[in-house]
Amino acid sequence: MECPIHATPLDNGHCFFSRRSRLIPSGLPRKCSVFHLFVGCLLLGFLSLLWLQLSCSGDVAWAARGQGQEAPGPSRACPPEPPREHWEEDESWGPHRLAVLVPFRERFEELLVFVPHMHRFLSKKKIQHHIYVLNQVDHFSFGALHRFNRAALINAGFLESGNSTDYIAMHDVDLLPLNEELDYGFPEAGPFHVASPELHPLYHYKTYVGGILLLSKQHYQLCNGMSNRFWGWGREDDEFYRRIKGAGLQLFRPSGITTGYKTFRHLHDPAWRKRDQKRIAAQKQEQFKVDREGGLSTVKYRVDSRTALSVGGAPCTVLNILLDCDKAATPWCTFS
Repeated sequence: MECPIHATPLDNGHCFFSRRSRLIPSGLPRKCSVFHLFVGCLLLGFLSLLWLQLSCSGDVAWAARGQGQEAPGPSRACPPEPPREHWEEDESWGPHRLAVLVPFRERFEELLVFVPHMHRFLSKKKIQHHIYVLNQVDHFSFGALHRFNRAALINAGFLESGNSTDYIAMHDVDLLPLNEELDYGFPEAGPFHVASPELHPLYHYKTYVGGILLLSKQHYQLCNGMSNRFWGWGREDDEFYRRIKGAGLQLFRPSGITTGYKTFRHLHDPAWRKRDQKRIAAQKQEQFKVDREGGLSTVKYRVDSRTALSVGGAPCTVLNILLDCDKAATPWCTFS
């Protein structure tokens, strides 16, 4: 019996077919294995991808010019690079400039999203602005840690924002505007509540003025700012609503916005970051009273440092602020 060329004749007249011989082409050396073929294919694929990357990034063209050769035109296989956004304030945007005041403490993952988003959003609307991150620095007194005080931070940020801005946005770091129809312009007629109860994803009562509120600096001073007595989370906005009414100012809100509760993106995750909602000592009774003495004129703080930063290409200023805690006036200002 005559065996095929890739088989071995045996003494019993049969032919032995080697599995290895079936897998290896006849043109390859006998010592070559499937593993070697696999590694070779991977190497060729890697080199092809590397060449494509260098061609798209312009490194190949640069090398050709360095050798005195004519650089080839761009390959059709390389997708065009999208233009990078670069916003420069222009005087044609208008005479007003906004100070975005962001009370802040240990919410860095939200800040990394907030600063680039707000800078891009306001620049598209041609709003001259600067973002101030009001970072409450951890401070111990009487053997205890100070609680967060959003209102006092806004008072301090107002004073530190200087004369380069003429109106403010009291802006939560976890609330991002999505609808470009929202108005962030100068609120000449009166305070403008951007995050109105009809649009805010969580808070819907009529006297709510939190989240995002715009005021001219003149009107904020007329209200004597916000009360410094609110340590912990909540209620400072409700007290400020009474200050607005007490100053004889009319509150304005957006109209014609059809996106409802999807107008904003709310970043806060209550399961990950618990709010300090404790009411200590007489705080439960005091939180419903109007502070007729304290405010912008009485806030006590110290700026530990002032740092200009760029977050995702967006400029901002971080103010590390130490707030004064008067245990006699507000015994609930620290964690016991």
